[in-house]
Amino acid sequence: MTLSKTYAISLTGLHGLLIEVEVDISSGLPTYTLLGLPDSALHESRDRIRSAISNSGFKWPQQKVTVSLAPAWLPKSGSSFDLSIAIGILHASNQVEIRRDHSKILMLGELALDGSVKEIRGALPMIMAAHKSGFESVVIPKANYAEAALFSEINLISVENLNECARWLNRSWEQEPQREQIVTADEKLYDFSEVIGQAKAKAAIEIAAVGNHHMMMIGPPGTGKTMLAERIPTILPTLSHQQSLEVAALYSLVGKVRQGALDQPPFIAPHHSTSIPGIVGGGSQVIRPGAISLAHHGVLFIDEAPECSQGVLDSLRQPMESGEISLTRAIGVLSFPARFLLILAANPCPCGRLIGRGRNCDCSSLQIRRYRNRLTGPILDRIDIRVLVDTPTRVDLSENREGDSSEVMRNRITAARLRSRERFISHDFMLNSQIPSKLLRSKFSATKKAMALLYRAMDSDRLSARGFHKTLRVAWSIADLNQSDRPDENDVAYALELRENHE
Repeated sequence: MTLSKTYAISLTGLHGLLIEVEVDISSGLPTYTLLGLPDSALHESRDRIRSAISNSGFKWPQQKVTVSLAPAWLPKSGSSFDLSIAIGILHASNQVEIRRDHSKILMLGELALDGSVKEIRGALPMIMAAHKSGFESVVIPKANYAEAALFSEINLISVENLNECARWLNRSWEQEPQREQIVTADEKLYDFSEVIGQAKAKAAIEIAAVGNHHMMMIGPPGTGKTMLAERIPTILPTLSHQQSLEVAALYSLVGKVRQGALDQPPFIAPHHSTSIPGIVGGGSQVIRPGAISLAHHGVLFIDEAPECSQGVLDSLRQPMESGEISLTRAIGVLSFPARFLLILAANPCPCGRLIGRGRNCDCSSLQIRRYRNRLTGPILDRIDIRVLVDTPTRVDLSENREGDSSEVMRNRITAARLRSRERFISHDFMLNSQIPSKLLRSKFSATKKAMALLYRAMDSDRLSARGFHKTLRVAWSIADLNQSDRPDENDVAYALELRENHE
């Protein structure tokens, strides 16, 4: 046989497109031609594949070898095509048999020079795309088995080297049963019962968790802002299987495997010096998701928010509203999901000691104004809740009484979310932060007195149009925690207080 066909997957963001790998071996001078808009990593595959085939005990055909990656119009990148091309060459040169029941098997993996099959990035979204394309089996590197096993709807054949793959195709090797992957919880077991005092901050965090409302904590250093933020994932409802797959697929694109319990919402805390591509994603040839996508269905915490480089926080404005980020590059437009709960933390001034009467603060009024102006109006307008995190008092530190545990808080939040889910059962959204503006003014409006309070706040320029709707959404979360059927005047007043803190 001089013609062979195998299959691979080309990723565009999270979406995979089926690639037909055709190999033709014909008479002529020994050459190797690769067609189908390959990038430099794919051009280098010739030497990797040649060495892998030779070092695995097979023969490289001393003829004209032509490899076509179809569709030809789609640019291909990465090294995950190596295994598919190598098997195609071995089949076309009659060194490996591909039986009819193996004719539609996807093969993914990068080849080392000794023939071993190395780990690849994006294995999980590739496997999900293969299943969507009708494949029942996928050959993958053994190093990718842990993440690939999360998707149980497809048969996985994990191999360590090219020889194993060839022997499996020739029916001379069978895969041993894989051990069940045991996922242990993260070693850092956080709980809200460890937080001393901070009753106001905890109450605001519960409200934020109910409706997925973005929040900012302001307070001097050492008051527990980071401690509070780190514990927010422990009070969020656990992820569904589909949500866990989405998060794991995003991690797979950047070459990471999620640690700890996979159904726990992720917690991402990039340093304030992180660049815009690091936050929202980017790249030239290969576009990868950033911190906001890795925080999908979880928490994005940015400490020392005013210290972020210019434009970093403003780059969050569009994904905060839409729940996804679209990146336009020369190779096309890619979208990644980014539905996160944003938690910002900031000091009240550059030195951080502007508390009480501010007697210990060394900052001038100009320094304080410049520091606060780093958080622009448009980004602050998208922050639903602002809370002051005070220094714990002597009474707080001397008391041995623990506050509510994360489990108790999570039960309250889960019950409140269940109320909102039942309320939105005939709509395509589930959280209060997702209520469309039109419905907030009609079907999901507050009581008449509560709406009048909001209108007065708008008339006095305390609220923008966006602020009006965001305050009403927060009021719905407060009402759900209070087990009320509709936000009343007290709920709206509390939501206004949370929004106007420290403006």
